[in-house]
Amino acid sequence: MRRRPRRFMNQINVVPYIDVMLVLLIIFMVTAPLINPGQIELPTVGQALKPPVAPLEVEIRKDGSLYLRDRERSNVAHKISQDELVDAVREQQARNPEQAVVISGDKSVRYEEVLKVMDVLQSNQVKKVGLLAKPRAG
Repeated sequence: MRRRPRRFMNQINVVPYIDVMLVLLIIFMVTAPLINPGQIELPTVGQALKPPVAPLEVEIRKDGSLYLRDRERSNVAHKISQDELVDAVREQQARNPEQAVVISGDKSVRYEEVLKVMDVLQSNQVKKVGLLAKPRAG
């Protein structure tokens, strides 16, 4: 007895896939009303939000001297030593914990000097220390 070679099927039976999709559709339709959407509490119109506090700016000049500028009080920078800097920043952050500190260094100041000031501030538990950069024009 001789066997016939098998014929390849060139069609796909999609009925099982349709059955699975219908079952998934029914599951989603039943469970969708049971899901509780999250509630968002929006602020009312009468509430006033506190404006953000201007950061303290520590300037490092070409000669390595430090200047502290508090834009909340005045726009004038005062020369200060590293020890006085830590005390002044801690005092400001004791009054306002959200007070940030930004360090701006002159273009010719070595990067190491900027890192030293940042390290001194962070090692004395000063929070929110960042770097100030001038955006490019254009």
